[in-house]
Formats: sequence, structure tokens, C-alpha cells
Amino acid sequence: MPTGGQVSVAGLQPTRQRRELARRIGVVFGQRSQLWWDLPLIDSLRLLRFLYRVPEQRHAANLARLRALLALDEFVDTPVRQLSLGQRMRGDLAAALLHDPELLYLDEPTIGLDVVAKARIREFLQTINAEQGVTVLLTTHDMDDIEMLCRRMLIIDHGRKLYDGTVADIRSRFGGERAIIAEFSPSALAALPHDGEGQPLLTELPAGVRQASAETPYIRLNFERDAIPAHELVAWLGARYQLRDITFQEPEIEDVIRRIYEQGLLLHEDQASVSVFNA
Repeated sequence: MPTGGQVSVAGLQPTRQRRELARRIGVVFGQRSQLWWDLPLIDSLRLLRFLYRVPEQRHAANLARLRALLALDEFVDTPVRQLSLGQRMRGDLAAALLHDPELLYLDEPTIGLDVVAKARIREFLQTINAEQGVTVLLTTHDMDDIEMLCRRMLIIDHGRKLYDGTVADIRSRFGGERAIIAEFSPSALAALPHDGEGQPLLTELPAGVRQASAETPYIRLNFERDAIPAHELVAWLGARYQLRDITFQEPEIEDVIRRIYEQGLLLHEDQASVSVFNA
């Protein structure tokens, strides 16, 4: 029972309408399974029809769709205890969605998975969200999950909400420096002054811009977002040097989150201005 405050899920109060709410949500835990360990996966998926009282025709249609979306047929007759972690996670996702939940809770859904399994699960989650309107609420330490899946992100520290907004907004507000990696022509590099280790140096850089590194034929420049617009920095470089290519790099979201926790950047924000909206 909550010690204070109120919460509603799909218009229901979880503490008072638990059974009714359970029929309208799906849950997947990264380290635990709702599948029967010694039974073939298909048997678990059939048994769940009776637990959730799903009509047979609707269950058959949902199962066929999930088998196709998650590519379950290659292991659907295999006992769950013999499945790989990625296969079991796909089976758990199917189990959580057989009864057409409005809201899907995921706890570390990609933990321990290889890159191929992660990509398959992320693609599936994007599909059910876009095509079926299933709201997905996930907790994760994998920042790639957040960048690839989430339009809305919440940061929580010791039970306190530090941020509620978009991934793009938090990067622009707390991302620090951006970077440009410029590829120079050989003649342009030869004309530049060099340091004691033979690396080329750019001089008289605009205010707020610094040379971070140089590795022939590339020179990396870091610049603050508010110091100079990116297009002006590109124009400045192009007017002075013969370039072959330009690449932009935004700060990694993982680095941004780490800075927020380490430096307490959000502790001084006005949390009253944070907006909350429906997923």
C-alpha cells in the first residue's frame, strides 16, 4: 500500500482494482520469466489464454501475429529451460501481449542480450507502439534503449524525479560540448603549423572553439552550443582550409546522464516547470 499520494493506471487504482488492472497490463522482467520452465514455449503461450480468459479466436489471432513479429517458430516447440536468453525474452514478450494489454511494463528488457537480439526486440517494441498503440514503460541502464525507443524520459535519483521530458531536450540543455571532425586535404595539412609530436594545429579559432585532437588527416574541434552555430563553424573552416569531409558528433546520452548524476545538474532546476503528459 502507498504511504502517500495517489496513482491511477488506465483509469484504475492498482491497490483497489488489482485483478481488473492485471487484465489490462503486461509485464516482462529481465531476470525472471512467467513461462513454465520445463514446458515447450508453445504450451506456456496456450496456458496463458486460460489465465487471462482470452477468447479462443482472439488468442489464436494474437498468437499468430506474435509468432510472426517475434520469429518464434524456430524455437516455439523447445522447452523454455533450453532457450537462449534472447529467445526466452522474445517468448516472455509474446506471453505479456497475448491478452492485448494497453500498457506494457518492461524491467531491463535487453539486459545480457547480444546486439542482434537487442535489435530484434527494439524493432518489435517500436512496431507494437506505432501500430497497436501499446504504451511501453521501461526501466533500463542501457542508454541505447532510451535513444532508440523513447520519446519521453524520466530520470530518478533515490526516489526523486530529476527530469521528465524528451531525450533531445536533455541533450541540448545538459549535453555540454558538441564536436566537429574535419577531414583535411594533404596540402591543407602540410601548410598547418605542427606541435612537438608532429600533429597539425589550427590557430586563431573562434571564441568558444578548441582543438580537442588531431590524427592525420582528421582534426577534432569541440565547441559549446551557445558559443557558435554549427553552420558558422563549418563556414569558417571551409573559407580557410581545403576540406574533404565534415562529421558532427553529439554527446552520447550516457555521458549526459552521467554528468547529471555526478554534478547534480538537475538539482538546481525548477522542477515545478516540468510538464507531464500522456504517453
